Amino acid sequence: MRAFTYERAGSSQAAAAAAAAAPSAKFIAGGTNLLDLMKLQIEVPTHLIDVNPLKLDRIEPTQEGGLRIGALVRNTALASDERVRRDYGVLSRALLSGASGQLRNRATTAGNLLQRTRCPYFYDTAQPCNKRQPGSGCSAIDGFSRQLGVVGVSEACIATHPSDMAVAMRVLDAKVETVKPDGATRTIPAEELHRLPEATPHLETVLERGELITAVTLPKPVGGTHIYRKVRDRASYAFALVSVAAIVQRDGSGRVALGGVAPKPWRIEQAEAELSRGAKAAAAALLDGARTTRDNAFKLPLVERTLGAVLSEARG
Repeated sequence: MRAFTYERAGSSQAAAAAAAAAPSAKFIAGGTNLLDLMKLQIEVPTHLIDVNPLKLDRIEPTQEGGLRIGALVRNTALASDERVRRDYGVLSRALLSGASGQLRNRATTAGNLLQRTRCPYFYDTAQPCNKRQPGSGCSAIDGFSRQLGVVGVSEACIATHPSDMAVAMRVLDAKVETVKPDGATRTIPAEELHRLPEATPHLETVLERGELITAVTLPKPVGGTHIYRKVRDRASYAFALVSVAAIVQRDGSGRVALGGVAPKPWRIEQAEAELSRGAKAAAAALLDGARTTRDNAFKLPLVERTLGAVLSEARG
């Protein structure tokens, strides 16, 4: 591990300003992803800013009838919160399907949203990777790509976003609150937080230099049957080959977002009009324009079958 400096943040704005001022600075909270990347020298920050003292660890009701989730709320606390379990079941189920109990005890809401891909070529520093070293090439496209993306990908990158929680946040129409180094704040819809790779896969979000996530807000509950189904190679501690987050109403309408298939949580609102026609029609709309490799073409029928199982469960 390379040498770095460290400070404990005194306020959200101070943390953002410090990150903007120091070259290659990174925020650290739970550290469940960042520390691994530092050990492999994929991430080499010169300065770490510990945001744990900011006390952004509360879950509070909003005036609109939703919830405001602090950026430092641990995944275990969020999944077990009575209000989340009752009104946002898809979020609780998504969180509990991810990682292990020990990691969920440390991982934070903001960190979960910002975790980096688990593409094997991103983790192998001996292999070219545009996400790790812009312009070096994408080893995955002609390599082993079974776990990688089939929609939203580009000629520069086919990596997938690994978060289960982010898929549920997308189907819930969550919004992300941030603070910038000058103290200005903004609210980013979950659909806009993550970028598609196009020609710049190293730019993964719309966050500006130093910008700090302070909270995620959920709108008023929409009711319906909440389901999160994750298909993976083993029953625990594995990332999704395909996951489906769905909220289905009694009349057959609903919302659906996919994980494990794209560089960001994948939701196409226009495709949700096809849910009443069944999984095949909805999956075709969700996967329109898909680009598969020889290793991951199986994901297309797997999405249809997983969505079909979700709809059958929702309708009893």
